[in-house]
Amino acid sequence: MEELSDALLIIDLQKGVYFEDKRIDHFDELVTLINQRIQLYREQSKPIIFVQHCDDELIPQTTAWEIIEELDRKKLDTIIQKTHANSFYHTDLQKVLQQHHITSLEICGAQTQYCIDTTIKFAHGLGYRLTMLKNASTTYDNDFLSAADTIAFYENIWDKRFLNLIQ
Repeated sequence: MEELSDALLIIDLQKGVYFEDKRIDHFDELVTLINQRIQLYREQSKPIIFVQHCDDELIPQTTAWEIIEELDRKKLDTIIQKTHANSFYHTDLQKVLQQHHITSLEICGAQTQYCIDTTIKFAHGLGYRLTMLKNASTTYDNDFLSAADTIAFYENIWDKRFLNLIQ
């Protein structure tokens, strides 16, 4: 049986993040990958935590704010609301993790260079052991790099510095 982290942290997989003018990079593959991870965590009765961003575009209780329906979310899963790229900033995430004695996290979600990067670095600074599957985050093309190049760039920075990247 695969050794998993203490909890799976799924960041900002919301309708408004994925369905702008164009579709975000490798959406279908990412959903499949994350649902496989969710199943493994459920089989081992480990917590699954969804982080949901709230801002001027992802307004609570609107369609854009909702977590995408393609994910295997259950009522028992924890949902953390945030208003900043850092999933710990002014949220209950740290308290929830401490209550469940969680010391390691597997991270996935959107967007690579914003909320994923910020949360990884902050969680690392708090002492959490972190893992991520290769290509378990996503983003859009930008003025400097394609989405795929952005993801590869950040994975290279994170691997063995901030987390263990699983191939």
